[in-house]
Amino acid sequence: MTFTVTCSPGRDAAAGIRRIGPGWASLVLSMDPGRVVIDVPSVSGGAVVLARFCRELAREASRIAADLDPGRAITTGGES
Repeated sequence: MTFTVTCSPGRDAAAGIRRIGPGWASLVLSMDPGRVVIDVPSVSGGAVVLARFCRELAREASRIAADLDPGRAITTGGES
């Protein structure tokens, strides 16, 4: 499925995890208003695909946060 979404986070925007079952979770972006839920893809190795995407998302989100608010750098636990 291909689509493009453009949005801006509201004041109460947040990111979190929705636990579905053991070893199965979704990434939830609560945009205030609206919500984006990213599930494990239904392909072979889908959990690894989502994990790789989340690592890349975290890395790039950290970069843009540093650009937008350089006085509040976030350190991550490193790459796995």
